[in-house]
Amino acid sequence: MREQAGSGRFKGLLYLLPALLFLGVFMVYPLIDVFIYSFEEGYNSASQTYYGVGTYNYSYVLHDPYFLQAVKNTFILVVITVPLSTGIALLISVGLNAIKPLRNLFQTIYFLPYVTNTLAVGLVFMILFKKTAYSDGLINLLIGWFGAGPVDFIDGPYWAKMTVLCFYTIWVVMPFKILILTSALASVNPDYYKAAKVDGTSGFRIFMRITLPMISPMLFYLVITGFIGAFKAYSDVVALFGTNLNAAEMNTIVGYVYDMLYGDSGGYPSYASAAAIILFAIVLTITCINLLIGSRRRLTS
Repeated sequence: MREQAGSGRFKGLLYLLPALLFLGVFMVYPLIDVFIYSFEEGYNSASQTYYGVGTYNYSYVLHDPYFLQAVKNTFILVVITVPLSTGIALLISVGLNAIKPLRNLFQTIYFLPYVTNTLAVGLVFMILFKKTAYSDGLINLLIGWFGAGPVDFIDGPYWAKMTVLCFYTIWVVMPFKILILTSALASVNPDYYKAAKVDGTSGFRIFMRITLPMISPMLFYLVITGFIGAFKAYSDVVALFGTNLNAAEMNTIVGYVYDMLYGDSGGYPSYASAAAIILFAIVLTITCINLLIGSRRRLTS
């Protein structure tokens, strides 16, 4: 028996070996390498040399106004888009679940933005919101019907640009959330609903006492992945506001890392590594908090 158990473990390790090698080469090693770079002061990528080891890179990044602006933008994006996109997706999924004949058709329609190129969608949004010499844009035309003046959403005030970015982000991430939540709602045992209706339970109480608890693992998963995805936002912002995000005051943390490596202020891999480690620490902390809250809820329920 012991020999069979030992051979079974060995086979299991062999099956896992390709995945472990892939994770080690493409995830663990780069993370360790970036962590080392973040402490090498004055690193020169051409000569592969540096003049000291310390925390100066972190001090520089944390005092850089461009980085602080990127952190502000990223946190605003996360705080607004994750709850709103999850809540709206839940409402749409509940509605789709109630429409049995056309559910598959509407699922397909709602999923189309998810398979559309991000940059192409961003350009369409820019055209809708951008104010030009020839047109104020379709959105400003709609706003004008309510008596309000045109707003330059792309090159105008900060709040207008952040509104467009949040709206665009919510629109892009909702299809995936709708797909997941619709599948979760379809997997709920209908016997629970039948028993509740026999007892005369209201629809709202059924939703709060049966539907939400049954799909809470999927909601929890979407919140965590939503936080991680929002913190990694970059291509969406480029599609809307161009590559010079610092001038537009719309840069994100990932955008700051990219600029430090390849942008106009590029050639500073140590600063980029320090910013990347800070982002990693922020995402890890928020994920751990969410996991802790989720585990406590499961224990109390």
